Amino acid sequence: MVVTKIGKAVLASSLLAIALPSTSRAADGHDSPATPTQILDEKSAERLLANKGLTLQWIDWDHRGTATVTNKDGVWRLHGRQAGANGPGLLALDGVITEIGADYFTFQGKITITDTPDPGRTCSADKTWHFAVTQNRSYYRLREFEWCDRLTDYIDVYF
Repeated sequence: MVVTKIGKAVLASSLLAIALPSTSRAADGHDSPATPTQILDEKSAERLLANKGLTLQWIDWDHRGTATVTNKDGVWRLHGRQAGANGPGLLALDGVITEIGADYFTFQGKITITDTPDPGRTCSADKTWHFAVTQNRSYYRLREFEWCDRLTDYIDVYF
């Protein structure tokens, strides 16, 4: 078995997480127990760590927002934000990546869209979300397309 640099880090973090109680900041701002992220595919984990930002089609395809992935004690977090350059639109993501597999990841957290594509539109949900790579694209796309008011929201995390 070959263990790469990221594999050693994941293994060490997992062993530490077993030995020590882990907490993470929940969406409500309180500390809560967190389960270490399941890493089932190293390539996908590396792509997430080195991601190249995110987009929501209503805001801008060409000017990406930021997507920061961190790993603390084996718990991987995702914090993302894209704001409209010429308008009020905003996309925000904040939560824990619970599983990373071959060309997909599962995210438990809050996604909020405000003032796009129309002023006054607000969509916000805190739940389990699924992102996947399809058709050999260079991004993970949110698989819950019409989760708010029947509009199709394309949220993409690029690698």
